Parts: sequence; C-alpha cells; structure tokens
Amino acid sequence: VQLQASGGGLVQAGGSLRLSCAASGRTFSSYGMGWFRQAPGKEREFVAAISWSGSTTYYADSVKGRFTISRDNAKNTVYLQMNSLKAEDTAVYYCARNGGGRLVLIAEYDYWGQGTLVTVSS
Repeated sequence: VQLQASGGGLVQAGGSLRLSCAASGRTFSSYGMGWFRQAPGKEREFVAAISWSGSTTYYADSVKGRFTISRDNAKNTVYLQMNSLKAEDTAVYYCARNGGGRLVLIAEYDYWGQGTLVTVSS
C-alpha cells in the first residue's frame, strides 16, 4: 500500500486548502482513512478520520466546523478540505490507513503517506 499526499502550501490566515491522498491497491474502499498533523516540536496528532464507506467521520475539536474529510472510493482518494485556516494549523499533514481499529487512535493506523506541508501565515 502506498499513500501519496498532496495539496499543501502557503496560505494566509482565513484562507482555504484542499489536501488529497491517493492510495494504491485494490482494497482502499475496505479501510477507514485518517489525516494527522505534526507541528514543529510537537507530537503527531489526530485531525480527522472517515470510515470505509464514508458514512462516519470524526474530527479533532480544534478543527471541527472548519475542516471536512471525504473520500472517493472510485478514485482511491481521500480529501481534507480546510477552511478558515489559522496560524496554529501550520504543520506537516499526513494521511494514513486504519488497520481496523478505532479511527481516532493513531496507533490503529498501519500505512502512512509521506506528508505535505501546510503553512498558514498570520
């Protein structure tokens, strides 16, 4: 399984970005997917997750109401729409595949993409 994240960049506070994560393999639609982020000097943290069907989503409190996770199983791709960005959203964002456990737990993810940098200027 390979995960390729893209869409990061530099944006002003209040702006928007959409991250994409393209997955290889034929079993993408069988697994939950998640987005995580890691800011400089901080631990990697949960951002959002989506069930295999897309019917269930979870968000960290810090992004709830501003970020939206979605997926297109026909394209083997998961997205993270980020609106009303804040300086504190600056981080490297990673997509990951859930191995079958709880979607909000980082330990339950078994495959990770390489990360894409999001920088929000204030």
